[in-house]
This record gives sequence, structure tokens and C-alpha cells, in this order.
Amino acid sequence: MKNRPEMLERAAMHYAPVNEMGVVFLFAEIAPKLRIRIEEIKAGFPDCIAYQKSGDGKEVELKIEFEYKSRNFLTHKHDENECDWIVCWEHDWPDYPRKLKIIELKYFYGKGQKFWIQPVIKQQYENLDSDDNLCWALSKRSTIGDLLLMYRAVPYKGITDIFIRTGDIDRGDAGWREGDCFGAEIQRICKIKSPIYFEDFKNHRILNTAKFMRLNMQGNHDVTEYWPFIYIMLIARNPELKKPLEKYKPENL
Repeated sequence: MKNRPEMLERAAMHYAPVNEMGVVFLFAEIAPKLRIRIEEIKAGFPDCIAYQKSGDGKEVELKIEFEYKSRNFLTHKHDENECDWIVCWEHDWPDYPRKLKIIELKYFYGKGQKFWIQPVIKQQYENLDSDDNLCWALSKRSTIGDLLLMYRAVPYKGITDIFIRTGDIDRGDAGWREGDCFGAEIQRICKIKSPIYFEDFKNHRILNTAKFMRLNMQGNHDVTEYWPFIYIMLIARNPELKKPLEKYKPENL
């Protein structure tokens, strides 16, 4: 039996889109929130001509291309100079031309949020504590709104802070090593008074066999499927985190 897509709450479409036509349908629903007036939908590139109200009440013309995933714009060899926006369900193109604006619809419907264990090497400890708003090297598969569980590597070996990705991802000089990397702005949600240590994961009956444990916490790890177990550990040890993590309760996702 074929698995159904994720269900959408408070949406005109019952399930998350699986193709470009679903993207078009949902965009019509959120367009008024973006102060968008759709002028024309057509078969050729660009798919849509629309107008957006600016702060002074005037309207600006927008050429919009619909894609299920943003990188399909590149695959389809569209001309970036003939387009203003890409509207997609999933933004998977970190190197997209910055003259284009990406509208990722799943962000509007609270879907697709991921949870990451983000290693912090000893040389980065001080930087992590320096501010609540930072620019940090992240996985190019992360998206705005993803939660980052900051794991201080050897010698500390524990999750001490939780951040959220707030900015667009871009490629730049790594700084902490040779070469470049993908990075984005992140914002601290909370500090963890009673951290979750490597040994805690090691002693957990389910988490001890997770891939991130087999790899000794090296690299960025998508731990979304394990978030319910990690959440329980965090709250059991830090009851004061219930409020800042309320919207991230497994049953609320």
C-alpha cells in the first residue's frame, strides 16, 4: 500500500503536495497573506505573473516560477534573469542565485521542520557563548526553522544549548578549518542547565544504536526521528524547558 503524504492542518488541501500542481494550489491560498494579487497563471516559463503591494501602497510586478523542489529550477534550465521568485514546497538549492527569492510553502504550514545534533569543537566553545545570534556552519540540507542541538565535543561531550536556524544558507569561508562551508544565521532558544551527555545517549536503550552514536557524534546529524526520545530526556532533567520548547513538543509537530 502506498504511503500517503503528511496531513496538513487548516489547509485547503488535505495532504502535503507531491508535485508542482499541488504547489500552485497552495500558493493561491497563501498569496493574500503575502499581499499578492495573481494576474496570470500560464503553461510557459515563468508560470505566474503577479503583483505585490509595497509599503507605499504601490504594486510591484513579480515573475514567479512554481517548482516542487527549488533545485528543479536549475534542472529545467530556466533563466534566472527572467524570474523574480521561485515558489516551492521544499527548498533544496543552497547555491541558488541570490537575485531570486525562494518561497518555501511548507514553512507556512509548519511542516518539514528537522532537528539536528550540531557538533561544536573546543575552539568554538567561546564563540558559542559570545552571543544569542550567530552565523554558524550547518548542513546544506537544513532549512529555516530547524532546531539545532549544540553538542560540545571533546572534552565536554554534551548538548548544552538549543538554537534555531533563522537565516538563508550561503557558502563562505569556513574560518575554523581550511576551505569553505555552508552557513546561516542562528538564534539561541535556550541554554540547558543540566546538559545531555554522550554517556546518557550511550545508556539509552534506543538512542545508543542511532547512527550519530555509531559515528561518535562526528558531523551534522539529522535526528528528527529520535526527537521524541531526546525531548523526554531534556524535560526530565530540565523541567524549566517546557515553556521555551512548548511548540516543539513531539505531539505538537
